Amino acid sequence: MNIFSSLVTKRIVATLAALITIIICSSAGFWQLRRANEKIMLAANLVAKQAMPALQAGAQDWTLAETNQRRMVAQGIFIPEEAIWLDNRPQPVPKDGEAAQAGFYVLMPLRLDSGRILWVNRGWAPRNGLDRLKLPSVATPGKPVSVEGIVFANPGKVYQFGVGNSDQPIQPRIQQNLDLEQEAKSHGWSQSPFILREIENGQADGLLRQWAPLTTGVDRHYAYAFQWFALAVCAFLFWLISGIRQYRKLSGGMSE
Repeated sequence: MNIFSSLVTKRIVATLAALITIIICSSAGFWQLRRANEKIMLAANLVAKQAMPALQAGAQDWTLAETNQRRMVAQGIFIPEEAIWLDNRPQPVPKDGEAAQAGFYVLMPLRLDSGRILWVNRGWAPRNGLDRLKLPSVATPGKPVSVEGIVFANPGKVYQFGVGNSDQPIQPRIQQNLDLEQEAKSHGWSQSPFILREIENGQADGLLRQWAPLTTGVDRHYAYAFQWFALAVCAFLFWLISGIRQYRKLSGGMSE
């Protein structure tokens, strides 16, 4: 009996199981590497777009394709009574030695000088650990302001149970996600098809705007990829070593 027959022909089930495991683990590892590369490319693209001149929100009715990830400056007045508090959002950049804290993204509509509405992600605020409905104090200017930020399609989405009904608003409006189309429909106003994530401006309004870079999590993807590839190697070694042991056992028995 040759070693190939002992490893493969006589162990079809074990060979197929090892092969399937190796393919699955390797595929998962390569997927993690692709995700890490996508984040690196997105971050590089964002840096390049931020180096371009800032767009003026009131210059025209911009589309998302024209503005995505570009810097933009908007002049208008906030509508604080229509603010939406997006729940279960981690602190963008926790302080050194501190664990990430859950809180809110404060989304507030800004009425531009042209009358058009632009939703602004003003920043992050911590959540009260004892009373979920007790919102932190956030200062909102009652006069026209100039807001600078980065354009995104949305403020990021999290999983939610069921679908909210914006036709029957509850105050305060604590939600899991922001539906731009639903907001435009329920209010009947002209609205930009994107949000503006405000950048840090030194304003003491009770909000944090130290946004995490897009490359956040790249190291985690590399770690996961290493684990998947390690599992693939372990599956191969287990199949190989067990096969060699079986071959030696059978060879020893035959020689006797």
